[in-house]
Amino acid sequence: MKAKINFKKELCMTWAPNNRPLKGLFLLTFLWLTIQTPVQGQEINYTKPSWYFGVAAATNYSFYRGSTHQLNSSLTPPVTFHNGEGAGLYLAPLIEYYKPNTRLGFMFQAGYDSRKGSFDQKTTPCNCPADLSTELSYITVEPSIRIAPFKSNFYIYGGPRLAFNVDKSFKYQLGINPAYPNQEESQEVRGDFDNVDETLISMQVGAGFDIPLSSQRHKTQFLLSPFVNFQPYFGQHPRTTETWSLSTLRVGMALKFGQGSKGEIPEVVESQVQFSVNAPKNIPGERNVREVFPLRNYVFYDLESNKIPSRYKLLQKENAKDFNEDQIGGVTASVNPSGRSVRQMTVYYNVINILGNRMVKNPSTTIILVGSSEKGPEDGLLMAESIKVYLVDVFQINGSRITTKGQLKPNIPSEQPGGIKELELLRAGDRRVSIESNSPELLMEFQVGPDAPLKPLEFVTVQEAPIDSYVTIDATGAGQAYSSWSLETTDPDGQMKTFGPYTQEKVSIPGKNIMGTRSEGDYKVKMIGKTKSGKIEEKVTTAHMVLWTPSKTEEGLRYSIIFEFNKSKAIAMYEKYLREVVTPKIPKNGVVIIHGHTDIIGEESYNLNLSMDRANEVKGIIENALSDSGRRDVKFEVHGFGEDESMSPFDNKLPEERFYNRTVIIDIIPVTK
Repeated sequence: MKAKINFKKELCMTWAPNNRPLKGLFLLTFLWLTIQTPVQGQEINYTKPSWYFGVAAATNYSFYRGSTHQLNSSLTPPVTFHNGEGAGLYLAPLIEYYKPNTRLGFMFQAGYDSRKGSFDQKTTPCNCPADLSTELSYITVEPSIRIAPFKSNFYIYGGPRLAFNVDKSFKYQLGINPAYPNQEESQEVRGDFDNVDETLISMQVGAGFDIPLSSQRHKTQFLLSPFVNFQPYFGQHPRTTETWSLSTLRVGMALKFGQGSKGEIPEVVESQVQFSVNAPKNIPGERNVREVFPLRNYVFYDLESNKIPSRYKLLQKENAKDFNEDQIGGVTASVNPSGRSVRQMTVYYNVINILGNRMVKNPSTTIILVGSSEKGPEDGLLMAESIKVYLVDVFQINGSRITTKGQLKPNIPSEQPGGIKELELLRAGDRRVSIESNSPELLMEFQVGPDAPLKPLEFVTVQEAPIDSYVTIDATGAGQAYSSWSLETTDPDGQMKTFGPYTQEKVSIPGKNIMGTRSEGDYKVKMIGKTKSGKIEEKVTTAHMVLWTPSKTEEGLRYSIIFEFNKSKAIAMYEKYLREVVTPKIPKNGVVIIHGHTDIIGEESYNLNLSMDRANEVKGIIENALSDSGRRDVKFEVHGFGEDESMSPFDNKLPEERFYNRTVIIDIIPVTK
């Protein structure tokens, strides 16, 4: 027999040794950081690793439930033990695989897993205290699926746990009866549980957070990962007899390392990106613009309807004779930065009335209305007939001058064979009635054939912040050095505004967006770039800006080209118009600003390039026409805005808006005297 030991004190004593692995892990981390610090300045850069290796150390907080009575064939205490708890060591090497900036990965750990603990003390029939503790331990194998839900350093994981028993020992101790204080010794028995399962299959779920300990300047990169997981009692019944079960909360830390690949991510140095701000001496507040507005020869129909949509303006018969296309909507007070507004769309929504008025004024003209419907030619014919009925009833046009047809697809369809993306938007653009004519009185200059646009309208608008007034930010090299960059402007009063993020190297911002109502001031402009390795770089400069409103008599000119999906055909159709109508209007020493746009259909990067290609093609035609007449005095500025909705001439909600956004706009800036 042995002297009695204070079992509760022994349980408390087990906490200190169990923290040694974690203390060692922190010591290794500190030593690694000490070694890392002197070499942070080296220039070589590496990718983030995909494979990580390391070690995990933790404390298992185990909670016992159920019943434990017969310990083995030779020992059955006079009482049954039920609840209990304990803290044991977990130590395991690990392997992880996941690609940077992805959600799914894989984890694998295999190591020592202690579930030691003590049952709550019981009192035997002889009024003696009885204690039972165990050193229950396993070798555990734990494969898991790793999920980073936000593609960040936070992750959750879960998977099966396969455990192989390596220790099933117990210590049973019967204390002294308080009624017999002279009893000198307590009874202690050590042994192994019988009927212990050699293998357990259970489950676990957990979460962790990766803390980088080294930058991507190092080939070998370290992570410190605090984690927690929970292993419920399902499958965690140590013995085949009785009902003893375990639930375990594991709290710990993992130290992981992996190796990146050299040179795949270029590191940015300060001198690689050239940052400058160009603010015009005078930033005009507004300018009169005489705009030649193209008139799209399509009427778009709503799905499931062959009636003229309510957004198109329809007149009563008694009002048709007073209709005048030159007075549609009156004069607009201001338009958006690209020079278009609801006013221009109001003009388009009168397209049927404009057509009827022109046919009344030109009695020899004839038209063909071609309805295209995804439901088939019959539905397309009904769409075309609805416009014919309106023209005949309201404008009193002889029905023999109007031919109607129906077909499945328009002559130039938006939906292409084999297309699989954004089909709903494309099909909405194909559900339309095309207005075709061979009468020059109805058509744009130099246009012939069924796809020719109608003759444009000309009117004067007041344009806010013309594009030549924009503050231009030049970040040469940013496209290669940064994944994105943004701007922060600070006015003389310390008020800040932010713009971006951007991916292109040159950005133009309306001066009024920066200055508001301030007439003049010195502005601090900061560029904040995020490198492809995640580093933040800042560059700062200053610019003096002056807001000035020119004379209302100053007037610019604007022309537009509307594109179909067939880019080259659109250019060929407009070439004569550009050479013989637009080019002669450019004054000596004038400035021509050309900006291309697209709708929102398609990839953003493709649309950005497409808008720039279209703008450059228009520039090339005008430039050649000038050269043919011996002129080299014109300055060109070319911009491609793609589908940037902050710069789009129109919204992109309706098919007609998307069609008008497939455009190149030509601004002829008046010469300042």
